[in-house]
Amino acid sequence: MDYGVALLEPTVNLPRFSEILDGLGHEGRIAAMRRISPKQMAALYDAAKGFKSLSLDSFVPAGTEPLTEVIHEGKNNLAAFTAFQKRFCRLPGRSDVLAGYNHQPMAWFTGPGYFVAHDHTEPGEIAIDYYQVPTEKPASWPAIRDNDGGFGQFVYGKMVDVMRGVSEHVTVGRAVRNAKEANNWFVLVRQG
Repeated sequence: MDYGVALLEPTVNLPRFSEILDGLGHEGRIAAMRRISPKQMAALYDAAKGFKSLSLDSFVPAGTEPLTEVIHEGKNNLAAFTAFQKRFCRLPGRSDVLAGYNHQPMAWFTGPGYFVAHDHTEPGEIAIDYYQVPTEKPASWPAIRDNDGGFGQFVYGKMVDVMRGVSEHVTVGRAVRNAKEANNWFVLVRQG
């Protein structure tokens, strides 16, 4: 089953693709996102500009208790280690940011890639900001580290991921390193 991925070529039919994703269950959305090619991720990101406005509630639904983990399954356009998770939570007493980190098999080498998510300068977009790290986390998360040392600086240092909305549970992002757009895109599927 192609789960509507064909709607991404030759041009993106984002309204129909979003409708199909919203109609799928969680596993169907993950299957669809795993089939997206790097070229399709880039096209999806471009098409999503201004399509579906995001807020912090798009990543951690309203009413979720502080320090309660919400997992987003991810796929990136890198040559290896394409599957990962971004895990988010609300912070006690804060409504303007979320805390999060990257859960992936190479974390022993790269570090957890902690970040703070906040509104981006472009309305309706969210910034996953690796310049900032949270001061609190769920007990089950790894120790908080900044992204300026070790090998992690080459993966997460000086980076912001700009997120755009695709459907109720799916977002697409592009890495911006040193204030320059990189040729790195990824998709996220929020659980639940």
